[in-house]
Amino acid sequence: MTGQDAPTHVFDEAVALEPIGENRFRGRTHAAWANMVGPFGGITAATMLSAILQHPEKHGDPLALTLNYAGPVAEGEFQIEARPARTNRSNQHWWVEMRQGDEVVTTATAITGLRRETWSETETAPPAVPAPEELTAATSDRGVRWVDNYDMRFVTGGWDDVASGEEQPESTTTMWIRDAQPRGLDHLALTSLCDSFFPRSFLRLGRPVPAGTVTLTIHFLATADEIAAQGTDFLLGSVHSHRFHGNYHDEAARLWSRDGTLLATGTQLMYFKS
Repeated sequence: MTGQDAPTHVFDEAVALEPIGENRFRGRTHAAWANMVGPFGGITAATMLSAILQHPEKHGDPLALTLNYAGPVAEGEFQIEARPARTNRSNQHWWVEMRQGDEVVTTATAITGLRRETWSETETAPPAVPAPEELTAATSDRGVRWVDNYDMRFVTGGWDDVASGEEQPESTTTMWIRDAQPRGLDHLALTSLCDSFFPRSFLRLGRPVPAGTVTLTIHFLATADEIAAQGTDFLLGSVHSHRFHGNYHDEAARLWSRDGTLLATGTQLMYFKS
């Protein structure tokens, strides 16, 4: 089978970029990842990181990524500029910008680096939950297309609680998640998964409301080998908010492997209107 004939994954189609000059790449939004307004924020984050990972000057693996969603990404073509701001012996600092026409729609900063063996410990253990095989896959009937790309199995704080129309006493959602179309886990897929939770305001209010991520930060706590070792298996995710106030709320997420390895954490600030 030639490379041209090889099957593609809907995720890889969405994050694909064409180099068009020094530090510059061109891409296009993908209908399968559509959200309420523009594409799903997780796929935008993964696409921004993709520009870094294919940059010829990349030094090390992703350690941290911060996305600032300046405005909605319109359907169609976009351009990304990714440039290393500084390269040190052990880490590298990046500035990334997505534009459509004359408008900046997303900015990002990132750090890549070399990992070395040293003392290690994990203080945050995953919650005790049923195995994903014991849970029913959630329906994707939520009015947005991107959720069709994932197999989600809610443990607590699921979409049924949002659809109930009743306010919930706390904001935690815990769920198993994997790609609906099997794909091996890597930094790009993990980036998208860190943004796969519906807004906490939906759960607390017991109904969907206008909401969107303003800024998202992901910390990659696992090595590339640990991430790749997950293959196509489920990850366990848990997310909660600390405060809802003045049309904004935070969200703090953690993603573990089935064997309890903490792979990544995500923190974001969301706008909401109730």
